[in-house]
Amino acid sequence: MADSPRSPSAEIQPPAQPSTTDTATTTTDLAQPQTQPATTEGESNPQDHAHLQIDEGNFDDSDSAYGSSVASSSVSLASSITHYKYENGRRYHAFREGEYYLPNDEEEQARLDLQHHIYRLCLGGRLYEAPITNPQNVLDIGTGTGIWAIDFADEYPGSLVIGTDLSPIQPGFVPPNVKFYVDDFEQQWEFPEVGKFDYVHWRSLSGSTGDFPKLYRQALGNLKPGAWIEVQEYDAWVYSDDDESMSKAPWTLEWCETLNRVSTQFGKVLNVGRHHKRWMKEAGFVDVKEKVVKCPIGPWTRDISLKELGRYERWHMNESVEAHSMALYTRVLNYTPEQAKVVFERVKMEFNDRNLHLYTVYRFLQGRRPMEGEA
Repeated sequence: MADSPRSPSAEIQPPAQPSTTDTATTTTDLAQPQTQPATTEGESNPQDHAHLQIDEGNFDDSDSAYGSSVASSSVSLASSITHYKYENGRRYHAFREGEYYLPNDEEEQARLDLQHHIYRLCLGGRLYEAPITNPQNVLDIGTGTGIWAIDFADEYPGSLVIGTDLSPIQPGFVPPNVKFYVDDFEQQWEFPEVGKFDYVHWRSLSGSTGDFPKLYRQALGNLKPGAWIEVQEYDAWVYSDDDESMSKAPWTLEWCETLNRVSTQFGKVLNVGRHHKRWMKEAGFVDVKEKVVKCPIGPWTRDISLKELGRYERWHMNESVEAHSMALYTRVLNYTPEQAKVVFERVKMEFNDRNLHLYTVYRFLQGRRPMEGEA
């Protein structure tokens, strides 16, 4: 049975901090406790990494990033399966309806392309980290707007880049070495024109599947021996090094906890970033590496490049709150859209508070399929 909605109003007060004695236990290792995420052996806690340095001066807090052009082509892919479902003012795909809780409308496409820019900023402008050399056949799982696949195809014009997604929102005018397919990556992969791939990439699939170990096994089986996989993901959580309990950002903490609990009920947990390194190794990949990037929400750091990154990430996070939450809050928690939006506005107020030193985490992982006979 869906949870009864609370009744937020314009005068709603910040949530009380939950007691650990009230926290429900679950049987899955993906469920989040009512605090910032714990880690198990072999997993990386963001707060174990170097703390971001706070700029104590009167920094420029204006969002010069607003209005920057980071969107891909708006020309849609012509397809007989371009059917959509409209819900609470947002558009969702109809293929495998109900299996995915993020929208696919123009607003969401702009957010995805902005996030593409953020991923590249995290890598100093690069598209990838894996040590690949002229890959011939490349697969981009969950390609979204197709912007990564297109950029990669431009960089490697001799390669064939295949992008798959449940939503046919990719542009129609693309490089000749790019192909897009509407496909469900949770089903058996079939690419007879390719056989095995030289490189498999995915990004931001958190909340898209309830079985990442299976996805890693599929990727391993579709790679040539010695070929590479690269995974670029984010933690669906917000952190603060100088306020680890998040007592100064109670709405943000409650939002993170709620998303984790409700996405667990939905069967596709959002906050799984810290598990990917373990899953990759368990699937059989070798030479597994993980790069963790702390991304400030806002330009509050001393580092100039992180200031720019922080401006983009604050913009992105303000757009992400509703995109990640509306379907879960209304479908599972039985909130009205108006009730949900009151909560979302409170979270965004904390994102935009220059006195709160909040950050998100992006993870860049790579692994290699062993050669035949390699231990």
